[in-house]
Amino acid sequence: MRVWDLPVRLFHWSIVVLLAIAYISQVEFWLEVHYLAGYAILALVLFRVVWGFVGSDTARFGYFLRGPAEALRHLARFPRREPDNEIGHNAAGAWMVLVLLALLGVETITGLFTRDDDVAAGPLAHDLPGSATEIASTIHAIAWNLILAAVALHLLAILAYWAVRGQNLLRPMVTGKKRLPAAMRPPRMASPLKALLILGLAAALVGVVVNVF
Repeated sequence: MRVWDLPVRLFHWSIVVLLAIAYISQVEFWLEVHYLAGYAILALVLFRVVWGFVGSDTARFGYFLRGPAEALRHLARFPRREPDNEIGHNAAGAWMVLVLLALLGVETITGLFTRDDDVAAGPLAHDLPGSATEIASTIHAIAWNLILAAVALHLLAILAYWAVRGQNLLRPMVTGKKRLPAAMRPPRMASPLKALLILGLAAALVGVVVNVF
């Protein structure tokens, strides 16, 4: 059964690549590359938030988000080796999606206002006094460390689901398909053209903010 649409999968793997670029460019002090990676991540986050309301069923927050109690019950059953019959995100994974989107949003938005001893400055740093840019820079650094921690936890969870539960969470995000009982109703998939339009608008918005304001 097809469970993940192409826009969601491209979003996922694009974020993986862009985070790697952001990390390397930070270490090597390739500022322009770092900025461009940040702008691209921000555009993708904006796209993903909108797609979470108007996209395919499994991309919609209302479809996969469940209460914290359900997430805890899912984690309590974790040691049981049982088939993966989740069409989209499981109850715990759904909250990880929200956490990562929130952290990426905070990281990229604060990056627009950061300043590093006048050596490097975000495109909107001139709109804030020095004390405010220092706060933005501090939040930017903290959010980056939290992103690295969340990514590590995400990778550990993928390995744990494979080793403990015998469930491959990686393959569906590559192929878009998962083997599920035939009686289960397939999720509705939205048009990729709609996704392309939303992504274009998100990229245009980021471009305007970066280059005009």
